[in-house]
Amino acid sequence: MLTKKSGAGIESEPMEGKGDAMLKSTLAALLSALVCVALFARQPPRSPAGQAAAAVNPTGELRQIVPGHYVYSFTTYNSGIIVTSEGLVVLDALNSEATARAQREAMASTIRQPVRALVSSTFHDNYSKGNVAYADVLKIGHENYRTDLLELMRRGNVSAGEQRARLPNQTFRDRMTLYLGGKEIQILHVGRAHTRGDSIVFVPQDRIVYLSELYFANQFLFINDGYGIDWLRALDTVEALDADIFVPGHGPIPPDPRETRQGLRRFRQMLVDVRDAVQREIARGATEDQAVATIRWPQYEGLQGYSAQRETAVRRLYQQLTGKLQ
Repeated sequence: MLTKKSGAGIESEPMEGKGDAMLKSTLAALLSALVCVALFARQPPRSPAGQAAAAVNPTGELRQIVPGHYVYSFTTYNSGIIVTSEGLVVLDALNSEATARAQREAMASTIRQPVRALVSSTFHDNYSKGNVAYADVLKIGHENYRTDLLELMRRGNVSAGEQRARLPNQTFRDRMTLYLGGKEIQILHVGRAHTRGDSIVFVPQDRIVYLSELYFANQFLFINDGYGIDWLRALDTVEALDADIFVPGHGPIPPDPRETRQGLRRFRQMLVDVRDAVQREIARGATEDQAVATIRWPQYEGLQGYSAQRETAVRRLYQQLTGKLQ
């Protein structure tokens, strides 16, 4: 049984003649056509974004992290999968309907369990466009995730139908717990980080936590809508969880998944280095533009995303440290 616990409590949730043969053949063909039409009509409509993505190979890789836990990786993006005896819980539907459908096909053929819930963390298109492929499951997101996703889609003139297909139908504020197939699955908001509505998913009995874009493995942080000071506090909360495995939203997972703790610590140190460099420039009286012109982190120059995000990281931290970003 799928149950959910939030601040409001617990809720449950078909040998004859030649003429006869021809008639039978015609009726069989007609019946087959009607069945095909009916099946097609039951499928969620494909969005233009999904059709465009289908022109590019959407297939990723499904791999087991430890028994009962998988990750589906498409380019650098990771979608987490929790297996229970009553179905799957998926974290993040990735960047298109085509990618999400490829993931669902991979899960159906390999894990052979139905998807019961989709948890979404980042409202950006690259982690929310795939939501349309999950019309048949409970979609969960933080209340700020829903607000920011709705605003993003309205600005982009997304159709009302696609908006409904991408938005969560269950929100929460601080935490929500699913009890499914004997597993306790905690959906947590640990504060602002990559966005103001990030969710993480923690499975205490398996000592594993899925971090979505709170953790970029072997990549520079992406902080266009992020809050660096809060992000550090969120990571401290994450590391204090009784977990051994920390699944990143981007980047590789080592053969020994317990090594992800060290990777998470390296990522946290990157945030510390970013913060400290900006703080030093503020202390010496540098303007925001002067800080951007001055600050470099040579130790991270080789990481994916560094060139694109260096200036943004300086500006977001400068604005938050000086009180301009609330």
